[in-house]
Amino acid sequence: MTTQAPSPTAPAEPDGGHESTRTVVVAVLINVAITLAKAVAAVLTGSAALWAETAHSVADSGNEVLLFVGLRRSGRPPSDRHPFGYGQERWFWTLLAALGLFVIGGVLSVSRGIDTMRHQEPVEAVGVGVAVLVVSMVLEAVSWRTAHRQLRAEADARNRTLAQHLARGSDPTAATVFLEDSAALVGLGLALPALILHRLTGSAWWDAGASIAIGILLGGVAFLVARRSKRLLIDESAGPDVLQRLRLRIAEEAWVAQVTGLVAVFIGPRQLLVTARVVTTPATALRPAAEVVARVAALRTELLATATITEVEITLVPPASTT
Repeated sequence: MTTQAPSPTAPAEPDGGHESTRTVVVAVLINVAITLAKAVAAVLTGSAALWAETAHSVADSGNEVLLFVGLRRSGRPPSDRHPFGYGQERWFWTLLAALGLFVIGGVLSVSRGIDTMRHQEPVEAVGVGVAVLVVSMVLEAVSWRTAHRQLRAEADARNRTLAQHLARGSDPTAATVFLEDSAALVGLGLALPALILHRLTGSAWWDAGASIAIGILLGGVAFLVARRSKRLLIDESAGPDVLQRLRLRIAEEAWVAQVTGLVAVFIGPRQLLVTARVVTTPATALRPAAEVVARVAALRTELLATATITEVEITLVPPASTT
């Protein structure tokens, strides 16, 4: 039989929305400033690597606007058409951001590098380009640190390493900013020596190679972000650590003989839908139905009190059904 306790009100979920919004806003402001500076430097120097970095920053700025839209739209309350809320909107807009990063950042950077190889030209105003790249590194490091701090706090709260949290986390917002900023720092690290070597050697191959490498790097980041969003959009299960804790908690109940089926899928960032198939003890079958329902309701209420659990359904199976 399926028991559904009287619908208790789940506590407001601390879904990290405030921290994610702060991370995105910091990234947007920094990237807009960097984009303008890089564009001016690219025009003055004619550097392919600086043009690639400009395209990179344009993509990052646009992507972070998309992430902000996702944050705002995912915060809407549940409705009749969307009874579990709009949390998955965040994953959809993150997927669009990944596509933008691939097309605007990756493809344009690679094509610019190839064009520079075919039509080599000297660079000018190298000092301006170097100054812009150095300042950009500092600003990107500030944005990177903000995203890293949020991800580290989230990972520590779940007893995970940062890499594990990047792979399993259900909120891609800070992870996307972190990956984009990491790619930006690597890209700047490629563009700076390429610009200097182009000036010293007179060969545009350094510049072109850096531009192509930046494009490939952005394509790789776009792939990682898109893959994570896709997995979440098709109802990914919670990680083994979460499932194990849920299974152990349910099995602690005196009336539970065995948990034969447990499913916990993400329906939004840090929002889990949990269903459990529970075999009762022989003694439980002899108890009054009202008492059994009350015990199940108490368990369901306790599970709903967990910040990341949005809905719970528990199905009871008599002991004889397992034979």
